[in-house]
Amino acid sequence: MLKKRIIPCLDIKDGRTVKGVNFINLRDAGDPIALAKYYSQQGADELVFLDITASHENRKTLLHLVTQIAQNINIPFAVGGGITSVEDAQRVIQAGADKVSINSAAVKNPKLIKEIADVLGSQSVIVAIDIKQVENQWTVYINGGRVATHKEAVHWAREAEQLGAGEILLTSMNHDGSKSGFAYDITNLIAQAVNIPVIASGGAGTYQHFSKLFTNSKISAALAAGIFHDNEIQLTELKNYLQQNNIPIR
Repeated sequence: MLKKRIIPCLDIKDGRTVKGVNFINLRDAGDPIALAKYYSQQGADELVFLDITASHENRKTLLHLVTQIAQNINIPFAVGGGITSVEDAQRVIQAGADKVSINSAAVKNPKLIKEIADVLGSQSVIVAIDIKQVENQWTVYINGGRVATHKEAVHWAREAEQLGAGEILLTSMNHDGSKSGFAYDITNLIAQAVNIPVIASGGAGTYQHFSKLFTNSKISAALAAGIFHDNEIQLTELKNYLQQNNIPIR
């Protein structure tokens, strides 16, 4: 069995780490460079940096921050936000990232997934999918959760894989920041529907939430933000807990 990964997420707005609930009511959560360095030292398996307003504000990712974070950590590092072309993706990799995450741009121009994968390799391409349950259907949202699309979650995940995505980062907007547990059913459904790793995001609040996510499922990794930023859960303690519960982790 592949070992599970724990991935802290840095949502960046105006150069600061922020955290909200259900993608709104954002609050300051600290300096992204200091947090990245701390998580790297604490044993995070990877790190995700998301410039959450880049697409909405129609601008590029904050490359200077990417460079500074890359210089301060020694773990794989994915960057998303405002990546709309192969050239954007290459600039992010050249700045020090190991992977790029595309979301809104991939929905608007699905061919972009293949174009980036052809140049960087599928292993460097994460397709982030923000979903919200509306009337019993999980719908894909873009522009930082502001705009609903006509895409259904499972179908879009399959399409992204076929186009060359190496991983799916799945965030439930209904669960984001709620600390009530992950969206287990839809996350497992998507993990079973594709043959690439799925990272679950949205809803982590307790050790048991991670354990439930990984037990008897194909989920490859869990991503969380607020519980780590607020020191409600320490990475080292979480990993010890999972090991004690016979969950293979890195």
